[in-house]
Amino acid sequence: MTTLARGENRPAPADRMTVTVACTVGVDVSALLLGPDGKVRSDADFVFFNQPVGPGVTYRHGSGRGDMVDVQTSALPADVDKVVVTASLDGSGPATFAGAGSLQATIGSDSGALTFPMSGLTTETAVVCVEIYRRGGAWKVRAVGQGYDNGLAGIATAFGVDIDDEPAPPPAAAPPASPPAAAAPGYPPAAPPPAYQPAAQGYSPPPPSYSPAPPPPHQQPPAYPSAPAYSPPAAAPSPQQGALPMQSELFDPSHAEVNGVGIQKQGGKMVKVAVNGEVMARAGSMVAYQGDMQFKALGSGGIGRAIQQRLTGEGVPLMNVSGRGDLFLADSAADVHLIDLDGTDGLTINGSNVLAFDTSLSYNIQRVQGAAGVASNAGLFNCVFTGRGRIAITTHGSPVVLNVDQPTYADPQAAVAWSSSLQTGIKRNDSFGLGRLIGRSTGEGLTLSFSGRGFVIVQPSELPPGGLLGGTGGGQQAGQSGGALGGLFG
Repeated sequence: MTTLARGENRPAPADRMTVTVACTVGVDVSALLLGPDGKVRSDADFVFFNQPVGPGVTYRHGSGRGDMVDVQTSALPADVDKVVVTASLDGSGPATFAGAGSLQATIGSDSGALTFPMSGLTTETAVVCVEIYRRGGAWKVRAVGQGYDNGLAGIATAFGVDIDDEPAPPPAAAPPASPPAAAAPGYPPAAPPPAYQPAAQGYSPPPPSYSPAPPPPHQQPPAYPSAPAYSPPAAAPSPQQGALPMQSELFDPSHAEVNGVGIQKQGGKMVKVAVNGEVMARAGSMVAYQGDMQFKALGSGGIGRAIQQRLTGEGVPLMNVSGRGDLFLADSAADVHLIDLDGTDGLTINGSNVLAFDTSLSYNIQRVQGAAGVASNAGLFNCVFTGRGRIAITTHGSPVVLNVDQPTYADPQAAVAWSSSLQTGIKRNDSFGLGRLIGRSTGEGLTLSFSGRGFVIVQPSELPPGGLLGGTGGGQQAGQSGGALGGLFG
């Protein structure tokens, strides 16, 4: 095995190579395919945990033994001149590579191996380890060891990846005229100032051209006042023309499909979406559908949000559902609620409580104002939805909607969502003294504070679906992480 020094280059040992990056702390490994201008041709040239395959390049998780990037130079497109392999801290260990211990890249092949130990790193949080580049019709490898202080997002941006890749939502069509919807009781109690103006009527999405056909008679039997107790007759009567084959309280109209366009509540723990185009839904939330539909996994909904989710622990694992028909969604029998956004204010929500939303809405992952540095240098993050459309959210139990007309406080694990125009912060309730030093606490040491004009949705549980406040986790730890705050408020 040959050891390379920083800046040294050698001929590529073979057409097929595996670059393994090993570190004593957790790192994310990625690869970028670059054109002659040193930039990616498109975001598809960024190969990482949420997009593991590119032309001629494949990412593989090493399960604790170092993540790997397989490169076959003969399979690289003709307009790709270079492949760079990078490593970035995944947030589970030290803040910079100064405390990361050893970091080493090994280029293995059937013809031999090259290794590059990287040392002398200080404030860096991401490193370009090695590059495989085209020179004079042949391929060579170079030991780089160049560091970045702004992590995986910094590397991606430096090589031309658009981490703010969410397309602008299409303008919403004007809704049809309808009678004004009744205002939610108790909110707002008085005319709000211009900074907070909820719509005078509920959001009504334009009716699609698709109207689901009514089910056949045997799928929607006539209503029965009540199902009589079953008493077997002495002798089975002869079947009568038109008699139903069975009777049950399940045939009560309360269990029948609801009507309406767009996203509608189907009972208290499910939504029905009349799809005629596209809708965004939580990955894995489909329980049934009728019609012709296609399901496409989107991860967090784009490379930018995938990076944000990995760094913050917050996000929504999404799927795009397209086609024509009826779609039924649920999440572990959690209670379902619908919120209509009219574009005048956003909705800040824990990603683990998002079930589905119209494609006219867009969302981003943002730090909760006033909560920076509470648990770590990451702070506290939530999803912020903006635009005009409908979103279905879930709660653990029946929530209360608090009108913020005075200083309002909520347990961080019970506050599901709130108006984005509200000012937020962290209030420390326990005084620091001997009681805390010997382990005595009220259990309510920190609360979220809200002020301004708006509302806060609080559920009767301190464990939202999907984990603690902070969403679902990202990358290889999706579904396993409690987010940026972890168990701080537990």
